[in-house]
Amino acid sequence: MEKNNQLRLFREAFYRRERRSVPAARRFTALALRAWGVADRQDEVLLCVSELATNALLHGVPPGRGFRLHLTLGQGGAPLRIEVHDSGGGDVRTPALCPQGEDEGGRGLLLVAGLADDWGVGRRDPGKVVWCEFAVTVP
Repeated sequence: MEKNNQLRLFREAFYRRERRSVPAARRFTALALRAWGVADRQDEVLLCVSELATNALLHGVPPGRGFRLHLTLGQGGAPLRIEVHDSGGGDVRTPALCPQGEDEGGRGLLLVAGLADDWGVGRRDPGKVVWCEFAVTVP
């Protein structure tokens, strides 16, 4: 679904709790960026979408549920915002606390924190929203 008004462009999609949802979320995002004319920072944006979607699947989406991806492109210099909404419990660990030693996981939010201009976590009922923002150039 895409909504277009004077203030922003918005797209959203719902994904089931399955592995193929991560590449599907990347494709959805790539198509939105192309349609909106966003040419810069695509690799960074797509990597962050992958990380947030993977975290939702591994830690935030209960069996039988899914997650929602929201993309918002503000007008007039406002940032591109990516939000992943899940309905599960669990807290998001801050990147300063992870990973530990030789852990194979726990680096996703470090990547998001390093690549995005801003990121954070919000509450929803049920679950949470993990988001990140990028300053991008729009023609």
